Amino acid sequence: MDLVLVFIINGLLVAAAVVVHYWCLFKIFKSLPLFDIPHSLKIVLGVFGALIAHIIEIWIFAFAYYLMVHGMSWGSLEGNFNGSLMDCAYFSFTVYTTVGFGDIEPLGYVRYLTGIESLTGLVLITWTASFLYLEMQKNWEKF
Repeated sequence: MDLVLVFIINGLLVAAAVVVHYWCLFKIFKSLPLFDIPHSLKIVLGVFGALIAHIIEIWIFAFAYYLMVHGMSWGSLEGNFNGSLMDCAYFSFTVYTTVGFGDIEPLGYVRYLTGIESLTGLVLITWTASFLYLEMQKNWEKF
């Protein structure tokens, strides 16, 4: 039963990250034309907006790690890890960006979340790159 619940929770976390990402990119897309500033500055605003989206998504996963390790006892994070929420956030940043320094190792059911977070981060970072490329391309012909 635990394994089914782990898959459901992991799916809900991915869904939350995708919804946050979609909502942020949609708001950026709708808001950028409203600013009466040069296009290059609009792109900079888009980059900062996308970074904020990614940070929110990373923190969603960080809270999940914290709850899985402390509240649900679904595994542990071992190595250079003191159990704090900040260490969970650090681990989430390294997993989401697929940097994976290796100084913290997931054990138990928590491993499933690290795998799905890496895949989710890869997809959402790629989505951001495509979005920003299309935004940049809108005014390239003017230069």
